Amino acid sequence: MIDKETFHPLNYIKKEEYSGSMDGMRYMLKKVHSEEADADVIRVTVWPEPLGILRTSKEQKTSIEVPLTKEGVDQAADWLNEQYETRKDYWIEQRNRPWTEI
Repeated sequence: MIDKETFHPLNYIKKEEYSGSMDGMRYMLKKVHSEEADADVIRVTVWPEPLGILRTSKEQKTSIEVPLTKEGVDQAADWLNEQYETRKDYWIEQRNRPWTEI
């Protein structure tokens, strides 16, 4: 689980993509420009291991956008934790899948 007290990637995200993983669930936080909000936001994406984001099909990815602020990072952490907890069996199953099935 992501601990919001120690999860502080905001300044990093303003310049680079921030990625990590939790027991079969990979995630990325990336600054993007939202046409809808006409502002920069953080796109938070999750997908199953073992492949990277570019090699994973669109159907296997789930994303949200949150404000490019400290509060947005907190929202991202909450959403990542929720994604992990509500789909825990799926993430673990994907982590343990043989490479020959990819």
